[in-house]
Amino acid sequence: MYELIQAKGSSYYIESPAKVGLVRLNDTEVCLIDSGSDKDAGRKVRQHLDANSWKLAAIYNTHSNADHIGGNQYLQKQTGCPIYAPGMEQYITCRTVLEPSLLYGGCPPKALRNKFLMAQESDAAPLTADVLPEGWELLPLPGHFLDMVGFRTPDDVVYLADCLASRETLDKYGIAFLYDVNAYLATLERVKAMSAALFIPSHAAATEDIAPLAQYNIDRTNEAAERIAALCTGVTFDELLSAVFAAYGLATSLPQYALMGSTVRSYLSYLMDAGQVAAQPDGTRLIWQRM
Repeated sequence: MYELIQAKGSSYYIESPAKVGLVRLNDTEVCLIDSGSDKDAGRKVRQHLDANSWKLAAIYNTHSNADHIGGNQYLQKQTGCPIYAPGMEQYITCRTVLEPSLLYGGCPPKALRNKFLMAQESDAAPLTADVLPEGWELLPLPGHFLDMVGFRTPDDVVYLADCLASRETLDKYGIAFLYDVNAYLATLERVKAMSAALFIPSHAAATEDIAPLAQYNIDRTNEAAERIAALCTGVTFDELLSAVFAAYGLATSLPQYALMGSTVRSYLSYLMDAGQVAAQPDGTRLIWQRM
């Protein structure tokens, strides 16, 4: 774990729970794509920098989930490097309480203000194409989270962030966290058609052919949508969420309630907009019914 692996040319990644991209800009400077899950991950990244006498020129965040920006604050304090984050992800990177707030749907209790859902804050500027190194391509990858992006380097290495889950994760859990189902499926269709020397998803193995994994994620997302629609049998949201937990064999906890609750609401938005389910008032309750 935390081994530095050369993908191609000047493009590397650090093997970790959420892969950290590292790209050499010249003989002395490198930049990072994301920074790992926490301060300890930041320290391990710093060890690679020191061992190779590399100066950290910048961190480019793909999105603001805590496991991707957790090393930001440590590395920024240690090196003074600028940090860039895309769109709405910038606000969360700077004010990280917004992530558990969004997931929970209100002011998050202390139990949700942990390093898994709320990274330390860092000073991030807007990520736009003009702040990227020469020859890089900015790839919009919305769906998993608000304004997530990926990158293509001049080595034709594509860093895909969280737009795909591994087969192992999907086979184990059956359903993955996401924010916008419609955007997620559209992103997967675009990724499926891409070609590159190497693709590096954050939570799956690097591969030269991303199409099979992209299609597997599409299939499992559509299966989850159909399953959730089928569970809308005149139930309240909590009854529906309980049925989803049971259907996928998931254990309930407050963090899982927040993550899966947010995901199920996103699926309901997708299904409602497609005319497949409806939310019907029933006295003091809101009932979800398949159409």
